Amino acid sequence: MKVYIVVGEASGDLHASNVMKAALKIDPKTEFRYWGGDLMAEVQGKPVKHIKDLAFMGFLEVVKNLGTILKNIKACKKDMLEYKPDVLFLVDYPGFNMRMAKFAKQHGITVHYYISPSVWAWKEKRGWKLKATVDELYCILPFEKEFYKRYQMDVHYVGHPLLDAIKNFQEKAVSADDFKTEFNLDNRKIIALLPGSRRQEIKVKLPIMLAAAKKYSDFQLIVAGAPNLPEEFYKQIAGEQEMHWISNRTYDLLNNSYAAMVTSGTATLEAGLFEVPQVVCYKGNALSYQIAKRLVKVDYISLVNLIADKEVVTELIQNDLTVENLQDEMDKIIHESDERNKMLLAYSEMKEILGDGGASKKVASLLLKN
Repeated sequence: MKVYIVVGEASGDLHASNVMKAALKIDPKTEFRYWGGDLMAEVQGKPVKHIKDLAFMGFLEVVKNLGTILKNIKACKKDMLEYKPDVLFLVDYPGFNMRMAKFAKQHGITVHYYISPSVWAWKEKRGWKLKATVDELYCILPFEKEFYKRYQMDVHYVGHPLLDAIKNFQEKAVSADDFKTEFNLDNRKIIALLPGSRRQEIKVKLPIMLAAAKKYSDFQLIVAGAPNLPEEFYKQIAGEQEMHWISNRTYDLLNNSYAAMVTSGTATLEAGLFEVPQVVCYKGNALSYQIAKRLVKVDYISLVNLIADKEVVTELIQNDLTVENLQDEMDKIIHESDERNKMLLAYSEMKEILGDGGASKKVASLLLKN
């Protein structure tokens, strides 16, 4: 089977690579062509287009880069038709991938969509577009299967792929002592700073995180570096402040951390699954935020809170994300306390809601049945 995959971000690269591995175990002759990242390249082939050239965040950022985005859409359509895949496999990245789904459907290509767009959060009309253009939709949040019934769609709930990714990591994770030795760390507890993976969001949030972290001199501060950004980029932001920087080893970092400051997104769930108490941080372009605020229909922005359907972790959003507020919230979880223990208990409850995992294998099996 020939499968064309479109991924636009680092998380999609991870999840797509795991589906590729699972598919090759089922059928070693499966052939992939893809827009993706380094993890997918480790499985088979090279990306037609790398994710580092695809990720744009926020309304204004999209507008500023509209020319590039339109060129990418045109190039992807052309390459897909030339490849003539049996299946188009889309992973998240809805602004781009929903256009690919429509195009593929018009040209008789079967469409499978993994990690469904957050229709339940905003732009609910997209549900009807998904029904019209997607043959198989794979959902990773437990409430989504019931939600899509309003569009007469029988979708697949496969569980969250992070469960598998973290389980696979933990089976071969280095010991705490080896981790400290490798990165020349001392015996102080670690506060992890996860400022995101895109330049523009890191420039906004990392200075706030670093300023707040100055209060905690009895801890080690370690910044999770994005694989596509050099250390010098982070050093320029940190200035003379002491900072450890570890690139592309976020799971190792979370596996050894005591607490964390985390940018909203997939990382909030990763921290929760690693049972690291956290404060969630979000601050974007003012205009983009105001537009999103009027469109988004959910009570929370972090996956931990959305899955639990209650406030498990504090979310400091936009103007609430200040050094003082971040310190106040970190103070509640940085030492043994009722707040910290309550958060850890809620993490356990969240894991029960998500179930046992196995998403990659389930998706691969359904994909190859096409």
